[in-house]
Amino acid sequence: MTDLANDNPWFRRYAPCPENGLRLLCFPHAGGSASSFLWLCKKLSPALDAVAVQYPGRQDRYREPHFGTIQQLAGQIVDNLGAVADRPLALFGHSMGAVTAFEVARRLEHTNGTSPVVLFVSGRRAPSVRREDRVHQRDDRGLIAEIKALGGTDSRLLADEEILSMVLPTVRADYRAIETYRYAPGPAVSCPIVALTGDEDPRASIDDVTLWAEHTTGEFDLHVLRGGHFFLNEQPQQVTRVVTERLAGQLASCSPCERGPDPATGRVRSGCVM
Repeated sequence: MTDLANDNPWFRRYAPCPENGLRLLCFPHAGGSASSFLWLCKKLSPALDAVAVQYPGRQDRYREPHFGTIQQLAGQIVDNLGAVADRPLALFGHSMGAVTAFEVARRLEHTNGTSPVVLFVSGRRAPSVRREDRVHQRDDRGLIAEIKALGGTDSRLLADEEILSMVLPTVRADYRAIETYRYAPGPAVSCPIVALTGDEDPRASIDDVTLWAEHTTGEFDLHVLRGGHFFLNEQPQQVTRVVTERLAGQLASCSPCERGPDPATGRVRSGCVM
């Protein structure tokens, strides 16, 4: 079984987890779920423990209420980080997830006194760049048209009315959360920011993505890859390369933990999930 979750419903692991080393926390896009990072988790080095965030209101959490605002979501994630913050953290967010990861990093630094190793922001303009988007106010047909225009969603799912009736309310609520998000000026984060964007992304111009540099007192790097808003799906090898090369100096030498309980105690080994 590859879809492994620990006891906390907020986080999912899809690859072997090392006993030691660095942990990468991945934040999905609007309408996305933890499984959207399945490919990245599996491609990353076995020395890197990749964990995807599972927002409420989707997949196995579909009965839970929506988080409401990005600020509320970031706060809830930080409140639940005890399960995964037992080692250095790097954050990776795509689109809405980039803003969420940024707000999590701000809270970690300015409330908890800790800092992520690196903040990867993908497919999203800098939080201080404001646009009056109103996709969440469109009817269902208009919302579906936007999803199709951005790509990244299996066309078969968009043609299934039963599935659409289940997911559209969550997609609309996610769009409302990110479109009504307003950056609150404050101290920049101190962790390095690495920005990734597609050269044909209609929602994140290179100029707007470059402005992420203003939100860190640390290093800033920009990687422009071929593709649109979901360039991650088009360039998985390049995205993986950017992440692994940037974190190469941080990775501790370790081997994946064995699955299953310790035969001596019957308990699950530390760092493992079943």
